[in-house]
Amino acid sequence: MQHKTQGIVLNVGKYSDTYAIVHAYTRDFGRVAYLLPKNRGKKSGIKGSLFFPLSVLSLDVEHLPLREIQRPKEAERLFPLYDLCTNVNKVSMAFFLSEFLSKVLRESDKNELLFDFLKHSVETLEETTGGLANFHLALMLGLTHYLGILPNLDNYKTDSYFDLMNGEFVQNTPLHNHYLNKAQSAYLTTFRRIHYGNMHLFRMSRNNRNAIVDSLLDYYRLHVYDFPPLKSLDVLRELF
Repeated sequence: MQHKTQGIVLNVGKYSDTYAIVHAYTRDFGRVAYLLPKNRGKKSGIKGSLFFPLSVLSLDVEHLPLREIQRPKEAERLFPLYDLCTNVNKVSMAFFLSEFLSKVLRESDKNELLFDFLKHSVETLEETTGGLANFHLALMLGLTHYLGILPNLDNYKTDSYFDLMNGEFVQNTPLHNHYLNKAQSAYLTTFRRIHYGNMHLFRMSRNNRNAIVDSLLDYYRLHVYDFPPLKSLDVLRELF
């Protein structure tokens, strides 16, 4: 059955000598795998150049509920991404985020609010001129709201510990190893209200930024099943 939807490209990988497989997060079907022919005729409605990380597409697709891999019939960009293709820092940010989202977004259920958040995030990344070094922090924290794993960062008291497993500040040392020390927890409170509109105001050292990224990734590993290390993280550390 033919459907029209919108999708955000997460990654593209080899499927066979003649096909690639594209994983995308769609507005109507959640995460979907699409079979993309490598050799397409001139009249084909599918251009492989459209399918790069975080590209936002309007899709005409064949979607069968019991089929694991679907087939796209036509695709076109919803809006151009000039900086995401040419700006080295934004390209690196896009590769990190596409890898991160590929590991986090596994559900095939429809979630329009989540899709709209991601679409807005891509548009913001393309347009932003200030605070780029903090963009991934704002996205990673904002995404927790749409995944249902939003931590409680508003109940901080002096000398608290942040319990990563339970997502809240506690006064006593947790009985497990998944928590931030007092200094890290205190610093986390200054970061809790970051978003795309104010991320340029958060000035921090590379070490502090890396510590926050590590804490957020630890939090995701505790709340998202089988969340692996990210290969693109080291490149992002060097750039920002």
